[in-house]
Amino acid sequence: MFLMNTFLQYIAPHHLLTRIVKHLAYCRWHWWKTWAIKRYIRIFQIDLHSALSENSDDYPNLNSFFTRQLKPEARPIVQGANQIACPVDGCISQIGRIENDTLIQAKGFYYSLSSLFGKLHEYANLFQNGKFATLYLSPKDYHRVHLPITGHLKTTIFVPGRLFSVNQKTVLNVPNLFSRNERLICIFETQIGPMAIILVGAMLIGTIQTVWASDLTARKIVVQQHSNIILERGAELGQFNMGSTVIVLFPKNKINWVENLRDETRLQMGQLIATINQKT
Repeated sequence: MFLMNTFLQYIAPHHLLTRIVKHLAYCRWHWWKTWAIKRYIRIFQIDLHSALSENSDDYPNLNSFFTRQLKPEARPIVQGANQIACPVDGCISQIGRIENDTLIQAKGFYYSLSSLFGKLHEYANLFQNGKFATLYLSPKDYHRVHLPITGHLKTTIFVPGRLFSVNQKTVLNVPNLFSRNERLICIFETQIGPMAIILVGAMLIGTIQTVWASDLTARKIVVQQHSNIILERGAELGQFNMGSTVIVLFPKNKINWVENLRDETRLQMGQLIATINQKT
């Protein structure tokens, strides 16, 4: 696994390194993919019992192992009409309330909604004083992203940028990290109004795939409107290669986070993370 201290990340050729790793991850040479998958399992202590295929030889390349599917029963989805499901397997980096236009990245580090949305204020303003959760997916986690609540996809915004690592050390040392990194913002209309799911790219993660598009990349901000994509709660939205971060945004006064959620809480996709505010 490629590791780099924070200083070197500023000068590293993020996209070049990512293209090299992508080539290796998609390589189908049997000797290479067998060695790489088995080493990955050993380093990150991967448990394959919940995977749809428990046999590592079934995966044609390293990337297919990164993005392995789970057995349907492995991640039960909350069923209550007012319940909101966790979109990923991962760890809470930060969770709470958006203070006007400001979110917290880590202790002592803040960034703005407007910068997160690439200065597209009409979209950022939808979530002022709302709620947010930043969820970190480590290399050992399940790497697919799902819907917290049924939604009708309205807008996607691809924002190009750097590919800093999103591990805890980097998050604690690189200001405005999530506003610097490449990201895909998906805005859904739901029963409680708009909801944004933001897939943040990271070091060695060069492309973000969704169920409606693959290998999303561009040199400038790309805004697309959608009309016929509706995803149910728990449905797959997209996937990462290796690990990264997902940021979920809800509008003001619409949801309440589950009380026992704290920074560094481990979560699984489908479990209860919030309830709809019945008073609005």
